[in-house]
Amino acid sequence: MNTQTRGFFITIEGPEGAGKSTLAQAIEKHLQKSGKKCLRTREPGGTPLAEQLRDVLKRHKGEERLHTATELLLMEAARVQHVEEVIRPALDSGVCVICDRFYDSTSAYQGGARGVEAGVIEYLNNYAVSGCHPDLTILLDLPVESGFARTAKREQTCGKFDRFEQENIEFHCNVRAAFLKLAEINSSRIKVVDALRTREEIAHDVEILIDECLFKVQ
Repeated sequence: MNTQTRGFFITIEGPEGAGKSTLAQAIEKHLQKSGKKCLRTREPGGTPLAEQLRDVLKRHKGEERLHTATELLLMEAARVQHVEEVIRPALDSGVCVICDRFYDSTSAYQGGARGVEAGVIEYLNNYAVSGCHPDLTILLDLPVESGFARTAKREQTCGKFDRFEQENIEFHCNVRAAFLKLAEINSSRIKVVDALRTREEIAHDVEILIDECLFKVQ
């Protein structure tokens, strides 16, 4: 009989410049110290095909407009690949998955900021993940202006065109508001963490949250 315990699924959300990638690394190290096998991944992306879709979503230029519906469906298509090829198999084999962005970002960006109806987003998110939901979501929250100041200095994006980072202040304020609303509605899963503090302070608080959640499910 297969007694393999399902892995623990952690997602990290937040506006641009919140420090999601840095926190993902810290979480991975923390879980590994506890003897957990880990997989760190990201959205959009996570598989070769999904990474190609990520490039279109983030870097598309040209006269032909990338419509909101197209953007949404490409996000969900990338997510299907990611879940079926990477996330679900890892969780089924007992691995802890740490994902930089997941479907809450779709609700915040394409829903809260682009204006797609919440019911449409919810349906497509659920269809794409087919029951593969996070156990814990960390929402790194900070003012939009602070996030912009960080991304302007970020080495991996400095000088590169990014469709989402190029959006105006109002767009990103709507993203932040949507994230906070999601956290209010899903308070048992989404935990808001102040991202204006040092990375050490943030990691410390998040490690406590993770340990509490792991204890509950074990």
